[in-house]
Amino acid sequence: MKIALLGYGKMGHAIEEIAVQRGHEIVLKINDLNLEDLTKENIRKAEVAIEFTNPDSALQNILFCLNEKVAVVCGTTGWLKNVKTVEDKCKEVNGSFLYASNFSVGVNIFFELNKKLATLLKPHPSYDVSIEEIHHTQKKDAPSGTAITLAEEIIEVSGKKNKWINTQSNHENELSIISKRIDEVAGTHSVKYTSAIDDIEIIHTAHNRKGFAEGAVLAAEFIADKKGIFSMKDVLNF
Repeated sequence: MKIALLGYGKMGHAIEEIAVQRGHEIVLKINDLNLEDLTKENIRKAEVAIEFTNPDSALQNILFCLNEKVAVVCGTTGWLKNVKTVEDKCKEVNGSFLYASNFSVGVNIFFELNKKLATLLKPHPSYDVSIEEIHHTQKKDAPSGTAITLAEEIIEVSGKKNKWINTQSNHENELSIISKRIDEVAGTHSVKYTSAIDDIEIIHTAHNRKGFAEGAVLAAEFIADKKGIFSMKDVLNF
């Protein structure tokens, strides 16, 4: 498979290493130093583009690839207010698009555990729930896309929480997401239920970027011969 890497920072390098190990070819690498190389001619050399840039660039990059009939796997977070624009474009051009707030297989299993735990605790309103996420200091968005996914899963099930906020809250209907930024932390997410009697907590800790990179390559392999809008649930057959 021929892959274009839109975003060639630490994550892009990790994706490249996994992709080459799995027998794929990187035909285009774009970072802030060679944006002029993102041309129609160059992007058409790829079967799939893997997009890990920043919230300000993601929408333009995705639409550009879809217009050029290149499937897109996107892991950039912080741009989802425009997701309908992308989905409409994907349908219009009969393209292929897959977004995930986190490509790690372990995190996607964690998502399923989160939904199950929220369901089990719904009949027990004495437990209050909160989320904490810790990432490296270079991460531009807060809360993380993973934390938002966890929060939205809980809100969907919960009879008590109807919104999340990125600070501590004492309002019963608000789900607190606490964001911390620490040097060289790949990513830790915890969901904690607290009552007067006990606490229940689930935690996912990433040790490095390899899990995210491997998942992104799995997503690219999955989407390469398909049309439509997909998620990691489709890749992992959840």
